[in-house]
Amino acid sequence: MIFTVNGAPTYCYTGGKALDAAKPTAIFIHGVLGDHSVWILQTRYLAHHGWNVLAVDLPGHCRSGGEPPASVEDAADFVLALMDATGLEKAALIGHSLGSLVALETASKAPQRVSQLVLVGVAFPMRVSPALLETSVSAPMKALEMVNVFSRATLAPPPSALGPGTWVYGASMALGRRVLASNAAVNVFYTGFKACDSYQNGLQAMARVTCPVLFVMGKTDQMTPPKAAQELVKLAKDGRVVYLPGGHQQMNETPEEMLAALNGFLTVKKREE
Repeated sequence: MIFTVNGAPTYCYTGGKALDAAKPTAIFIHGVLGDHSVWILQTRYLAHHGWNVLAVDLPGHCRSGGEPPASVEDAADFVLALMDATGLEKAALIGHSLGSLVALETASKAPQRVSQLVLVGVAFPMRVSPALLETSVSAPMKALEMVNVFSRATLAPPPSALGPGTWVYGASMALGRRVLASNAAVNVFYTGFKACDSYQNGLQAMARVTCPVLFVMGKTDQMTPPKAAQELVKLAKDGRVVYLPGGHQQMNETPEEMLAALNGFLTVKKREE
């Protein structure tokens, strides 16, 4: 579904369902070199089990126009503008990696508009090595290979995440190439990494969050190891932590465990309301 946000077309995957004002809404925010499709399994399920879902392509990525956000703060402003454009007063925010920082910053800017916060593969600070930043510009395919090796617990977990015949590493490489090629004017690889590396507001942002927070961490995550999120966990007023057995790409490396964690957290809150 296409919405106009800040004057530019913005694509959101809705799980094949029209928005229903009577249902709660969850907004899904991808990480660097991702798009809406990284959430396909979780969003499809929730869309058919009582939720509106909006899995966004961030500006300048794939089906969305506009300028790619240069900072986490800019991306958070975009999420609030998306909520305005879709008539949403309140939503649950679910973000992965860079998207987790965006979700966190959004919840700190407008805590009254966020019902629940799910941070997947989060860390603060989310530092990116100078060598990887430079390689994302000078040799992006090499950097993409490096990131995808670091992002996986193994390169081909038997029988792979989605069953025999699938290859999570290869699929992620293909997605990264497609996202990078979708914007000829701006290197969204470098822009996304730079936004992660430059973000300094994490602890202050978490201190302003008032809603329940779920931290979803991969036990063998080399990109954002669980220990790098512990200061955020300590500051969460109503925080819960789930450790999954895989690496950084929890949505497709351990999809069933990811869905169980997400669905349990959102269902509990829905019942409380």
